Amino acid sequence: MSSLTAMTFLTLDGVYQAPGGQDEDTSGGFDLGGWVKPFYDEDMARLVAEWFSQADAFLLGRRTYEIFAAHWPKVTDPGDPVASRLNTLPKYVASRTTADLSWTGASIVDGDVVEFVRDQKSRPGGELQVHGSGALLQTLIAHDLVDEYRLWLYPVVLGKGRRLFPEGVAPKGFEHVGTRQTAAGVTVLVLRPAGKPRFDTFRLPEDLKE
Repeated sequence: MSSLTAMTFLTLDGVYQAPGGQDEDTSGGFDLGGWVKPFYDEDMARLVAEWFSQADAFLLGRRTYEIFAAHWPKVTDPGDPVASRLNTLPKYVASRTTADLSWTGASIVDGDVVEFVRDQKSRPGGELQVHGSGALLQTLIAHDLVDEYRLWLYPVVLGKGRRLFPEGVAPKGFEHVGTRQTAAGVTVLVLRPAGKPRFDTFRLPEDLKE
């Protein structure tokens, strides 16, 4: 694959945990799951379909894979823009534990996921997409393997939960590629890594000091 893209849902305070349902991920005593559904609308559906259409394969963490596998194989409409991609394209599962691989095209990543991704990116092709999979994504971020971020920012602050960029993450700068907005109030930032951030002191122009 020529590029690795990451699409993930985030609150304004950077939480990615359990966006899809109250019982999706209660680890750490998290009880605020399901914060995406109130903002679902046609704009979100169209944008999700657009980006899924660009995938050549998927790389998923075990938890995200199991959530997808419990639903999408049951959607058999060949015209469904998400199911038609997920049900037919390769799905690589990064997991140290056993996962149910009965879903067509699913396979466990053999060996180190960092080396696996580097190998995939060295081959010609389109997008290797990561959806959700927060813990996996943090590993890829730490090794500078993400080529493009598609961050869905929801107008919600939770005050707790696992954050995509936790304290101690290496400083990173980004290039702004684009911004999309849904009618329900979700802002989608499309960003690409741009090395280390730049720092300087803000100084007022002389004519504004008077």
